[in-house]
Amino acid sequence: MQTRIAITHAQSLCGDPKACASKPLRLPQALSVTVVIQFIYRMQEARMSTNPDSENLQPVLSRIADALDRISPPPPHPTDLSQADAFVWSSSQSVLIPVKRVNRVDIALLKGVDRARDLLFENTLRFARGFSANNALLWGARGMGKSSLVKASHAAINADAKSHGIEPGSLKLIEIHREDIDSLPVLLARLRDRGERFLIFCDDLSFDGDDTSYKSLKAALEGGLEGRPENVLFYATSNRRHLLPRDMMENERSTAINPSEAVEEKVSLSDRFGLWLGFHKCSQDEYLAMVDGYAAHYGLKMDRDMMRHEALEWATTRGARSGRVAWQFIQDVAGRLEVRL
Repeated sequence: MQTRIAITHAQSLCGDPKACASKPLRLPQALSVTVVIQFIYRMQEARMSTNPDSENLQPVLSRIADALDRISPPPPHPTDLSQADAFVWSSSQSVLIPVKRVNRVDIALLKGVDRARDLLFENTLRFARGFSANNALLWGARGMGKSSLVKASHAAINADAKSHGIEPGSLKLIEIHREDIDSLPVLLARLRDRGERFLIFCDDLSFDGDDTSYKSLKAALEGGLEGRPENVLFYATSNRRHLLPRDMMENERSTAINPSEAVEEKVSLSDRFGLWLGFHKCSQDEYLAMVDGYAAHYGLKMDRDMMRHEALEWATTRGARSGRVAWQFIQDVAGRLEVRL
């Protein structure tokens, strides 16, 4: 149907066949189908004006329209948000894909991040209850549970929704991939008038080189005409405190006419996050506490001293101590003990 509309549009642009044949095409790129059909129609009209016995191409245009309509994607259907508590945003299809089983751990198993855990949980709970809350940036050492904390906080609040005075299932978690940040305004427009509350989560958010998509994020979070919808909160994790690499900021400082203004423009993105939570490398005691917590939770029957010795050896071979390393060690132990996690 859209292709036939394009044909009609092309025909309306070509009143005078001879003039139309010489008229330059000045159509936006979005009307690519119209451009093609308009070109064919112009050629047909020009041929008919000079040679009335020329073959009529109207049937050809109709067949092209039918073929394009058959291969064109159907319009996206609105997502039933009651299907799940978590979704992934697909910018290519402009749809929210439900996630039936979220990859997450219980919030009680997150060790060594007590202060960050309490702050993020309270911020999320206030938002879920309809009160003001801040966008949050979780930055710092890799493998210390930044993304796990976001997912665990969401699950903990939903699991005990009634005691918090929240409608069960009203808090939704939506993951948006880093490469889809440009489509964030489209997603926000879809969520703006909904009755649910939405946590939009972007894992490992950072920007490099000539990437300018951070400007879209700045406007969407704060500073745009519409602003962030009151039923939406944005959480991001990153290894970088200002989301931009140091060499990128130093290059801006060295080449700009006003170095301080150039750097201010770059780091102003992180200022859109009212809550900054830092994650730092854990100590040996904290690492072993993580291992003990996982082992107790999953009922792994192994001598405690032996498990701790192997956990330290495992961390040494990895060159780091973190929650991720502790979890990988537990996966190895569970596999050897033939225990399903």
